[in-house]
Amino acid sequence: MEQRYDIVVVGAGMAGASLGAALGGRARILVIEAEDRPGYHSTGRSAAFWTESYGGPGVQPLTTASGPMLRELGVLAPRAALTLGREGQEADVADFAARYRDIGVEVELLDRAGIERHVPRLRPGWSCGALEPSCCDIDVAGLHQHYLAQGRRTGVDLWCRAALAGAQRIPAGWMLALSDGRRVECGILVNAAGAWADAVARIAGVRPIGITPYRRTVVQLAVSAAVPADLPLVLDISESFYFKPESGRLWLSPHDETPSAACDAAAEEIDIAIAIDRFEHVVDWRIERLEHRWAGLRSFTPDRLPVYGFAPQDAAFFWFAGQGGFGIQTAPAAADLAARLLLAEPGGAVDPQPYSPSRFS
Repeated sequence: MEQRYDIVVVGAGMAGASLGAALGGRARILVIEAEDRPGYHSTGRSAAFWTESYGGPGVQPLTTASGPMLRELGVLAPRAALTLGREGQEADVADFAARYRDIGVEVELLDRAGIERHVPRLRPGWSCGALEPSCCDIDVAGLHQHYLAQGRRTGVDLWCRAALAGAQRIPAGWMLALSDGRRVECGILVNAAGAWADAVARIAGVRPIGITPYRRTVVQLAVSAAVPADLPLVLDISESFYFKPESGRLWLSPHDETPSAACDAAAEEIDIAIAIDRFEHVVDWRIERLEHRWAGLRSFTPDRLPVYGFAPQDAAFFWFAGQGGFGIQTAPAAADLAARLLLAEPGGAVDPQPYSPSRFS
C-alpha cells in the first residue's frame, strides 16, 4: 500500500532540507534524496561565505533577510569582503559601491593604501577596492545539519537512495515511483533538485524552465607565509577569482562557470592552473603545495534569479530551484518564502514576485 504525504520535496541539499524544516509540523512532509546522504553535491562543496552583494541586486533581498536567522543560529563568523579593481577600473568599483549602498548595504571605498592594510604583499596594478564589513563565513555543514535535525523533530521523513523515477498526475496530486521500488502519493511535488531540476520537471511532465548547471572550481593551497586569520574574502570586480582563508590554508577559485550536464562534478586541471595563475598576479605569496581540489555545480535560470513558486501549467508542482551559487546564504529567507507560498500564508520578509515561475511563461 502506498504511503500518502501532503508534500514531497525532491532533493535533500540545503534547499530541500531548509524547506522541509520550514514546513515540518504544519503538513505531512517527505524529502527524497537520490544519493546515499544529504548534501553530497553543491551543498557539501560550497566556498561558505555570506555577503550581501554576491549574486547581484536581485538576490540581495534574500541574502539580507537571511542574515538575522543565520546569526541567531550561530553559523556566521565575521570575515569582511574586499572587491579589488585594477588601474583603470576605479569607476567600475565606485559604481559597484554606489549600487549596493543605494539598497542599504554597507560598502567602503578604499585606495591602494587601504587595500594594502587588508591584503599583505599585494602586487602592483591594484589601485582601488570596495570593502563590505558585513561579510561572514558560514558553517555550511552546521546549517545543513540544523535543518535536517529540525525536520526530524517536526516529523519530516527523509529517504535517501530514493531518486524520483516516475511521476503520474492523479486527481489528488501525484503518484510517485522511486528508484528503490517504493511508491508514494502526495498532493504537491516540490522540485528542489538543484542541477537536476529540469530533469525532475520532465519526469513530472512539466515544461522545464531552462535551468543550466555550471561547474565551479575550488582549490585549497598551502602558502609560504602564514595566511592572516583576518584576511577578507578577496574578489575582483571582473569576477575572475576569489580567495579566502580557511583553517590556516587558502581556498581559491577562478570564479569559473563552465556549462555542465548534471553530474558528480570534478575539478579539471586547466581550471586549477587558471586559478593559480590569477592568484599569482594578485599577491606575492609563494605556493608550497596544492592540498585539495573539488568542483560543484551552480544552477541558474535564464535570468539568473532563483525560481520559487507553483508552475503556471500545474498548481500541484512547485519550483524551488535555480539558486546559482547563493542557495546557502539565502536559505532561511528562501525557505520561509516558499513555505508561505505552499501553505498560502501571508506576510514574509521578501516579495516573492521577482522569483515567480510565471516570468518564464
